[in-house]
Amino acid sequence: MAHRVWDWRSDQLYAQSHFGSVSKTGTPFTECHNKVEATVRLERMFKFYQMKYIFQILDKMRCLRKRSTVSFLGVLVVFLLFMNVFIEDSYVLEGDKQLIRETSTHQLNSERYVHTFKDLSNFSGTINVTYRYLAATPLQRKRYLTIGLSSVKRKKGNYLLETIKSIFEQSSYEELKEISVVVHLADFNSSWRDAMVQDITQKFAHHIIAGRLMVIHAPEEYYPVLDGLKRNYNDPEDRVRFRSKQNVDYAFLLNFCANTSDYYVMLEDDVRCSRNFLTAIKKVIASLEGTYWVTLEFSKLGYIGKLYHSHDLPRLAHFLLMFYQEMPCDWLLTHFRGLLAQKNVIRFKPSLFQHMGYYSSYKGTENKLKDDDFEEESFDIPDNPPASLYTNMNVFENYEASKAYSSVDEYFWGKPPSTGDTFVIVFENPIKIKKIKVNTGTEDRQNDILHHGALDVGEKLIFSKQIRQCETYLRLGEFKNGNFEMSDVNQKIPFDIHCMRICVTKTQKEWLIIRSISIWTS
Repeated sequence: MAHRVWDWRSDQLYAQSHFGSVSKTGTPFTECHNKVEATVRLERMFKFYQMKYIFQILDKMRCLRKRSTVSFLGVLVVFLLFMNVFIEDSYVLEGDKQLIRETSTHQLNSERYVHTFKDLSNFSGTINVTYRYLAATPLQRKRYLTIGLSSVKRKKGNYLLETIKSIFEQSSYEELKEISVVVHLADFNSSWRDAMVQDITQKFAHHIIAGRLMVIHAPEEYYPVLDGLKRNYNDPEDRVRFRSKQNVDYAFLLNFCANTSDYYVMLEDDVRCSRNFLTAIKKVIASLEGTYWVTLEFSKLGYIGKLYHSHDLPRLAHFLLMFYQEMPCDWLLTHFRGLLAQKNVIRFKPSLFQHMGYYSSYKGTENKLKDDDFEEESFDIPDNPPASLYTNMNVFENYEASKAYSSVDEYFWGKPPSTGDTFVIVFENPIKIKKIKVNTGTEDRQNDILHHGALDVGEKLIFSKQIRQCETYLRLGEFKNGNFEMSDVNQKIPFDIHCMRICVTKTQKEWLIIRSISIWTS
């Protein structure tokens, strides 16, 4: 017997009469809503006729000999098909309901946000953003350090020009050859951007021509949704939007700077720099050669003075984008550092950068935060050439000898030393020393100083089973009030120095903190 073949066209009127039709006009939301409803209705209609056709086939199967077996199989097939229809239809409906909810909240635009979310799922490299070059010349070569600034329109005050001016004025001609400054004008107000570009090009045209200054903008269509975000920490909605957008601003800036230099330092747009800050940064990096670090901090405030390896910038950019709505950027940085296995903060004193803005970029509120460790005038960071450190003193916990030789805010701490105890520094290569400075004790523990001690320098390195040491030593002088300082050492010592030794000349009952050992080479 011939079976009726399902004709979609012949049943279309039936479908419209039972399920309705799709409107061809309306708002973007109603159009999307109608399309979703149409999809659901047609899906249901298709499943309905699919089931109807199956029942017709099963009805014809009754004439077969093994009627009971066939009926059982038929019931089983119908049951499985029914479950398939139910599960698939539920899935489609839930997905469409979610789409309708999103559409009603954000007035979904088919062109915006698409590439952004594709990038968020791809962590293999830099983010695919087409930047607008507002003021720039091609970068001829990779620099040592890139300085990144992100700026938006403020309700009160504008410090961006002063910040750029401070960067260039506080750098020597030789230092300028090794830096590039990238300014991300991240405000969506095109009139403000145009005015800022005009001011920047008028004041810093020669730096732009020299390739030291670039002004960029990441278009708004690359940004993720900034409305209706999670209100963590009970922040008001506008505050959440501000800090979330700031995270994305920084992410796009980091992404742009990934291949412009060896190192990258983040500043804010209301910062004053210390003189010759680049030289200080280079010395610190050199002193940490061979050690692992993710972030070095040259200011204790916000996102100011945070230094990274440039090869970490793509990961940091992706990280900020992934968690852009969770918390402020300076909080995210702590988590990023920890995830890359740098447990402790590595911060240097004095600070190289100072916050100078009086009004915040958020609503123009007052922001009087200052870094009391900042020194604007040039200060001389020691060279501290590579060396090994040894002591026979009883070390307390993890306050080992090496911490006294670092520029980081750490120190050596030992239990009460006895006469003859030593603290030895053995240099990898013999050096000529220009200046030596040793400080003991801290502000909190002013009595944990070296009350009686002397400082020696040695030559002719010899090797023992336990440590390397020098064959002969020459005494330079005594400690006074727990400190030792001497200049022009190279004019007083006739040989290249292999070792330096701090000697305890009298037993003391107080513990000993060696806060810093600083060496300048000639």
